[in-house]
Amino acid sequence: MLATEGGPTVRPPAAAHLSDEQVAELGRELDAIRDDVLARRGASDAAYIRRVIRLQRWLEVGGRTLLLNAKNRAAFVAGIAMLTTGKIIENMEIGHNVLHGQWDWMRDPDIHSTTWEWDFVTPSSAWQNTHNDAHHRWTNVIGKDTDVGYNLLRMDESEPWQPRHLLNPVLNAALAPIFEWGIALYDLELSKFQAGEKSWAEMRRDLASVAVKASRQAAKDYLATPIVAEALTGSGRAAVKATLISGVLRNIWAHSVIFCGHFPDGVETFTEEMVEGETRGDWYVRQMIGSANISGSKLMHFMTGNLSLQVEHHLFPDLPSNRYAEVAPKVQDICRRYGLPYTTGPLHKQVGSAWAKVFRLALP
Repeated sequence: MLATEGGPTVRPPAAAHLSDEQVAELGRELDAIRDDVLARRGASDAAYIRRVIRLQRWLEVGGRTLLLNAKNRAAFVAGIAMLTTGKIIENMEIGHNVLHGQWDWMRDPDIHSTTWEWDFVTPSSAWQNTHNDAHHRWTNVIGKDTDVGYNLLRMDESEPWQPRHLLNPVLNAALAPIFEWGIALYDLELSKFQAGEKSWAEMRRDLASVAVKASRQAAKDYLATPIVAEALTGSGRAAVKATLISGVLRNIWAHSVIFCGHFPDGVETFTEEMVEGETRGDWYVRQMIGSANISGSKLMHFMTGNLSLQVEHHLFPDLPSNRYAEVAPKVQDICRRYGLPYTTGPLHKQVGSAWAKVFRLALP
């Protein structure tokens, strides 16, 4: 739990000018924004997520239906487009946000953080542990948030350079098309197992869970549709190829969006000393200066699962994602008034900035 009085011994440089009283008032303002949205959420929000789920299922069914005749070039291309879009929407605007508990208030057992199993290799419960419980609590705190580099990449100057870090760009390029598999491996928390903090029994359980989930994903993507396609039109191999392309495109998109939200220039990292005695206001400050947004159209925000509004998501991870655009101007105003950075930029700029950091930190 966060402290409620006082403040940390050392604040991050970007917030060093703020007094305890100012941080407390900032926290109260952000609490008021959250409370206002909670008080007004209702039927329109529920209708929104149900529309999105219907759209996603229509796209997936339509894409897989087209791929039953994947030998036909038009069906092949259209099927990939529909299936890729469906996978992106399920992964980002539905799965990620449902698993955050954003829609638990609806009390719908089919759209609930405890029952939803998303279209991703890593099991929902494993991802919730590393993402919801660890990353969102300790955002960018070196030594506590292993999302900074995913135990694979050097993504902060404080990590001592080693020769293996020369592979930073190569590893990141390899990670992008298989991002869901990288996250599944990361969610196993191998570093904890190696440190003796996780038992072999727990590791066996988690490995079995991933194996079951991966088998189900493979059966859906690379057996069910291709077998029917082969029986109907002799398009089995083409259907496998198309489904593989869809998964790769979804992974590259998810990788890009996540890196844009956490690693561009302007995003701060923090020492453990900075979070000692952290108040709720200080936690809010850390979320604002430890995240970055992507500017763009409503369609772009939708296709990122509204994670293009990463600052707002890190402030209010349990608010319905369709509300982030509504609160963003208020958050920007708070940053302006309290002299805090609000990092944002177009997609190409943020992707380029994140990749520049990957290359830069490959070197001593």
